[in-house]
Amino acid sequence: MKYFDEAKELWLNYVPRNGQSDIVEGEVIRAIEKLRCEAQGNGNANWDGGFEMLVLYILDVLNDPDVFSTAMLAEIKADVHTLLTSAEDPYLEDDVYDRLTDRVIEWHIAKGGPIKREKNPQLYR
Repeated sequence: MKYFDEAKELWLNYVPRNGQSDIVEGEVIRAIEKLRCEAQGNGNANWDGGFEMLVLYILDVLNDPDVFSTAMLAEIKADVHTLLTSAEDPYLEDDVYDRLTDRVIEWHIAKGGPIKREKNPQLYR
């Protein structure tokens, strides 16, 4: 991970102990780590629509052509696809999760964040 210290700072400042973050960057990092923990710790045994919502939120935020090049967007989409299709076969390596976390930091810097967000009442993960 290229931006470990920056990601740790976002986590400490914007990811609550429980529930969703009210900051976009915090929520995306929370989503990535929740997906990593579910895959690596539980083999995606608890995978359901809530996890799919997390994956789609990551894509919704990072699929930003104002921040990322076409090549980088393709990589983001491929990484998200890997996670979205891993319900039955969990993705256990760190590379995808780390790469997406690096993209969050780059997005945060480009947007001059932190960016406020409304919590999703449909998301229970």
